[in-house]
Amino acid sequence: MPRTSLTPRRSLVAGALAGLALAAGLAAAPGASADAENVPPAGSSPVCAFYDGDGLTVFGDRGDRAFQVQCMLANRQYLPWTAVDGTFGLRTLDAVQRFQADHPPLLASGVVDADTWAALWRGDAPVAPTA
Repeated sequence: MPRTSLTPRRSLVAGALAGLALAAGLAAAPGASADAENVPPAGSSPVCAFYDGDGLTVFGDRGDRAFQVQCMLANRQYLPWTAVDGTFGLRTLDAVQRFQADHPPLLASGVVDADTWAALWRGDAPVAPTA
């Protein structure tokens, strides 16, 4: 076998290792799932890459925006990974409302508007209640 035929194989291995390193880094990042019961299913990744906008997303929506909201909420432990299904249902509504309540000045409306998207994208830490 010629030596040059190993180059693509090495590139493939290097790419796979880089992908694993990225996934591991994201999983260890602040706000990422650290709870042993709230881990991504086997074969999936904590990387959320379904949608990158801030369009109004509401109860009953289906598709990429709902997947993105759910993935980001699961990474922040507001929603279990088993509920990431692309449908903005009751579990997602509850998770959005809890996220909003923890991130004033957001209103706990359950509507993912531009302000809620911004907080999700920033990965804001919950605001501790003042006594």
